[in-house]
Amino acid sequence: MDDILISGQNLCKYYREPALDNVSFEVRKGNIFGLVGKNGAGKTTLIRIAAGQVLAASGELSLFGEHRPGGLERARHRMGCMIETPSFFPYLTAEENLECYRIQRGIQDKGCVKQALQQVGLVAVGRKKFKEFSLGMKQRLGLALAILGKPELLLLDEPINGLDPMGIVEFREILLKLNREQGVTILISSHILSELSSLATHYGFLEKGRLLEQVSAQEIQNRCRDCLVVRVMDTDMAAAALEQIKIRDFEVLPEGVIRIYSHLDRPQDISETIVKSGAALVGMETKTASLEDYFLQLIGGAQNAELSEK
Repeated sequence: MDDILISGQNLCKYYREPALDNVSFEVRKGNIFGLVGKNGAGKTTLIRIAAGQVLAASGELSLFGEHRPGGLERARHRMGCMIETPSFFPYLTAEENLECYRIQRGIQDKGCVKQALQQVGLVAVGRKKFKEFSLGMKQRLGLALAILGKPELLLLDEPINGLDPMGIVEFREILLKLNREQGVTILISSHILSELSSLATHYGFLEKGRLLEQVSAQEIQNRCRDCLVVRVMDTDMAAAALEQIKIRDFEVLPEGVIRIYSHLDRPQDISETIVKSGAALVGMETKTASLEDYFLQLIGGAQNAELSEK
């Protein structure tokens, strides 16, 4: 399909252990696709394969509908990448560094340098040398390099890693503007899941080289509902008491925990009902599940499934 810019089918890559294990995914035009996973989960390997920096051991990669080597090479001219901090000349300015790359890449449009600097907010640095840049400025110059050729697709591996809170906010706003105003599709990985949740429209969850799930942000929002977390000594008695007052949208978890998803505006009635039942109320709190909670629950389920197979 024309709107699928990246797709992978059963991608595998091995080092000492499998870095990617039969990973299949797709990124559609206009998406901001967030790769979520712990260190060593395979995020960087997947992005490097898409960028052409490493080859998959098996499986098929498709970019802009191209999957043959020559087609993939042509398709990569429509992409921009930021994988680790790019190399820049320390004694050159931001504009001079980008001009060197423009000439090296054979980009004819001389105006693209100033345009890229303007997009990432580095026009005002003037004659300041790269060696004098803060980390945030270096990261923004790296992004300027990635968008120098006006790409349709951006591959970003941990671009906000190490930035201070203000730098993270600024970088996020730049990416959102590129996506919303210019239609740039983005594949991004990040350890800062709270920040990724402010960006991504879709997610891929990786764990030990396996893609556990590909899901939209809307689906996660629907699953991560607000709830009342109740801790009791006897879950059977508490559950029976809740059903007596017509509360049925709840789940009983291990260690005396019950999550209630309805009647959240009646916590006092719920607590009184449980106390009267004799279930021994230990504690109660309102909770909104985050992307971190969802991820931890997902990898916890995957680990439990692995244990059950052994």
